[in-house]
Amino acid sequence: MIVIPQILKAGKLRLVVSIITGFFIINATGYAQEKIKITHGPYLQAMTDSGVTIIWTTNRPATGWVELAPDDGSHFYQKERIKYFDAENGLKNVGTVHRVVLKELRPDTRYRYRVYSQEVLKHEFVNVHYGDVAATVVYRRQPLVFTTPGKPGPFEFAVVNDIHQRNEVMKQLLNQADLSKMDFVVFNGDMINASMSEEQVFGGFMDSAIALFASEKPMYYARGNHETRGPFASEFPKYFPGVGGRLYYMFTRGDACFVVLDCGEDKPDSDIEYSGITDMDAYRTEQAEWLKEAVQTEAFKKAKYKIAISHIPPTDGWHGNVEIKKKWVPVLNEAGLHVFIAAHEHRHRMQKADEAIRFPVIINSNNNIIRASISEKEARFRIFDAAGKLVDELKLP
Repeated sequence: MIVIPQILKAGKLRLVVSIITGFFIINATGYAQEKIKITHGPYLQAMTDSGVTIIWTTNRPATGWVELAPDDGSHFYQKERIKYFDAENGLKNVGTVHRVVLKELRPDTRYRYRVYSQEVLKHEFVNVHYGDVAATVVYRRQPLVFTTPGKPGPFEFAVVNDIHQRNEVMKQLLNQADLSKMDFVVFNGDMINASMSEEQVFGGFMDSAIALFASEKPMYYARGNHETRGPFASEFPKYFPGVGGRLYYMFTRGDACFVVLDCGEDKPDSDIEYSGITDMDAYRTEQAEWLKEAVQTEAFKKAKYKIAISHIPPTDGWHGNVEIKKKWVPVLNEAGLHVFIAAHEHRHRMQKADEAIRFPVIINSNNNIIRASISEKEARFRIFDAAGKLVDELKLP
């Protein structure tokens, strides 16, 4: 048996303690030195003729604001620009998800914008300790821009759905749509497999959408049934607020009025798959009551083209389909809806109007894109596959 001297044992112990202590100091210092940065975005949501919501995220808790400038040819740094803060009830919000709602904008006007976040290190009683500021670049690069709608005349938009985190498929579909000509893009649900985390949402599809268009062109989102699943599902409205902050809403563009509805789940609320966490039947009834009022508005009534968007189609079949057909279709029939754009089935088909459903239903495949053009003379919906081949077409005179 070998006897180790006590002094040697004590020395080794001190060495081990020193190594462990150093490891924690190095790591703590590393975290402390991580500078605030914009991790995702910014991107545009809930755009109307007179407003838009701008959203971005940071890696550390911070305040957020947007500087807005008209696109008048002046340099962004020519003068101090108006600041719009991420604030509610008179207090600036502190967090990592930043949402600034811009109101009272001019219709059909091009704006430049920049987003800022300042880290909040500590808030003690009435004293707030601030850290560094992160912002989008306007010195060596052109500021981000957007144009409010409100202009009469023709426009174009694209619809994709059921991407299920297949980034490359989404990029292939959107790239062949010529986004420079699109006025907006619709995500018609199931862009992810389930709602698990912020990183999954951005890594799954949203970072690609921001790179392609979403910082400068609006995106309207109709939530799918897969976005309602998972522990992150309740966070969805933070990242994708509809017009007015709800997930069902209405917006206008040119000669068209769009009603976006939130389909909910496809099986009964009591199904084992939902573990008792859903209340979709009551939610669809709530939307039916709102829909009765929405179709009576002047904006909807005077629109030449009345278009509904929902992930799950109004057909016979599963519980969600039947609920939509029973609760929403009678209202839409009486209101004179022209077309219903749906998804969910992972295949393309066109359901013709009949006595029960008095409008055509486009059910878009998970591997196709709808490219729509709306003018005073006609509304044209062309469906293309990922290779750019025309699959089908619907024209409304």
